[in-house]
Amino acid sequence: MITTDELRKTLGPLGIWMYSPASAGLDPESYGRQIEAAGFTSVWIPAVNSPADLAAVEPLLAATQRLVLGTGISSVWAWQASELAAECQRLESLYPGRFILGLGVSHAPLVEATGQQYVRPYTKMVRYLDELGDLAVPVVLAALGPRMLELSRDRAAGAHPYFTPPEHTARARQILGAAPLLIPEIAVALAAGDAGAAHAKDYAQRYLQLPNYTSNLRRLGYAEADVTGGGSDRLLSDVVPHGMQDVQARIAGHLRAGADHVVIQLLGEGGRLAPGDLAALAELTSALR
Repeated sequence: MITTDELRKTLGPLGIWMYSPASAGLDPESYGRQIEAAGFTSVWIPAVNSPADLAAVEPLLAATQRLVLGTGISSVWAWQASELAAECQRLESLYPGRFILGLGVSHAPLVEATGQQYVRPYTKMVRYLDELGDLAVPVVLAALGPRMLELSRDRAAGAHPYFTPPEHTARARQILGAAPLLIPEIAVALAAGDAGAAHAKDYAQRYLQLPNYTSNLRRLGYAEADVTGGGSDRLLSDVVPHGMQDVQARIAGHLRAGADHVVIQLLGEGGRLAPGDLAALAELTSALR
């Protein structure tokens, strides 16, 4: 298995976070090649919760030469550990050093919608890691709070926080120490003015309905007014920036705060994926890579 230090070098500073290309009407092979050609070294896909989900995004690996695929995340409530371990072994055999398993405890509304009870999620993660045993691929945890960050440090290759400002990245690095990987996600709207602000707010209001995120933001000092009504201007500027200048500043802020690799989600109308902004993002971030 690739070591953490080797993976840090392979990843470099920037990657892409996006929903499954097919869900946006994109051909995964073609868009994967575009991501790689634009100079981004990874692509992270959420809700990879079954063999069918994994098969839908595997073409991103097959069609590219060096692109690393991460799950952001696979839910511990969805996979049998033995089945997931076997899939990890298969991908490592086919694409050595190019797959990262991002694991998370998801959110109560999503888990309960499957008929399961969302109880003691931290304990669920600990037990799941025990069941997985030693894997052939690196594992990073969707960590927000201190206990999950400590678990990321002690039982995984690092952490993959989502919907967080650079301040969280700085706190996470303090808890993780220097060795583990820290791979935060940031959603951005390249459009400026009212259009960009609307894209950011449309996106943020979905995530501000999930208590894992709002609890984490309150822990960072955001007030109730910041995490309601689609998010305050302050929150959106910190977590979901819009406009070229603010986007570049926040991405750089995560890197300065201790991120090894920042994965960027491009937002357009309705807070949905803006795949056509990939080239503009590559130009904007060229100095950071």
